[in-house]
Amino acid sequence: MARSNVSKKHWVGFDLGGTKMLATVYDAAFEAVGSRRRKTKEFKGPRAGVQGIIKTIDEALEIAELPRRALGGIGIGCPGVLELDRGIIQHAPNLGWRNVQLARDLQKVFACKVHLVNDVDAGTYGEYRFGAGEGARCLIGVFPGTGIGGGCVYDGKLIRGRVSSCFEFGHLHMAPKGRLCGCGRWGCLETVAGRLAISAEAASAAFRGQAPHLLEMVGTDLTAIRSRVLAEAIEAGDQAIGEIVQRAAKYLGVGVASVVNLLAPDVIVLGGGMVEAMPKPFLTEVRTAVREQAMKPFRGVRVVAAKLGDDAGVMGAAAFAADQ
Repeated sequence: MARSNVSKKHWVGFDLGGTKMLATVYDAAFEAVGSRRRKTKEFKGPRAGVQGIIKTIDEALEIAELPRRALGGIGIGCPGVLELDRGIIQHAPNLGWRNVQLARDLQKVFACKVHLVNDVDAGTYGEYRFGAGEGARCLIGVFPGTGIGGGCVYDGKLIRGRVSSCFEFGHLHMAPKGRLCGCGRWGCLETVAGRLAISAEAASAAFRGQAPHLLEMVGTDLTAIRSRVLAEAIEAGDQAIGEIVQRAAKYLGVGVASVVNLLAPDVIVLGGGMVEAMPKPFLTEVRTAVREQAMKPFRGVRVVAAKLGDDAGVMGAAAFAADQ
């Protein structure tokens, strides 16, 4: 039975990932009152995907014992290229979606405003509002994963482009004669510090016999060499893997220090799967790089690990919708 005393003081945060979708309903105090998670692959194609989003939100509302009319707004954290003001997913490669008018379709169903926000921006905003960067004037979020996502909140506002998200941290030019990046350019930060780059080096080390524990665990299969596996290999004694991760963390630190000189943030939040699995090398190397390479007046920036984990994106998306 839905609650009889209904007011539009509830908000939905939605994390639309390449492998999962998560909807969480929050009350006015941003306490979670209902949540539902599904696998994205349950819904093939954009039309079925939109219906899957609606179904997942409805199930979260059912758990919260709330009707659709209780919602004041919905925030959707999305990967890919977005047209933010119009709420359109222009291209989401991991989903195989193009030109999906997601905000329009959801607003027809739920009769409330729907805001799209880049998924990394949503996580950054969540950490700013509720997590490791709460109360910061300028917060930079850096999330190393398969790529390297970034976001920035300045004076309470997400920094964004004219119509799309920005702060493509992983595409800072880092290695003039470096490797080809997935974006089509050469030498981006992702090519030396993203998980895919780390995993490729780790697979080579295993193949050469320099990482016997990793070889025993997963062989040289790139798809299996994920953050937790790398951490376990290091713990088991694969020194070569530890050196590969540390070298990548140093590159990440160089990128962070460069951005510190541009924006003079008071907090840098490091999150994502690699930092969660191996916080020490990333925090240590980024702090060292900032101390050694940032301009002296800016070296007081705090470099901390994210606090919210998987909740950062949904909390950030819901809060962004509420704050609009």
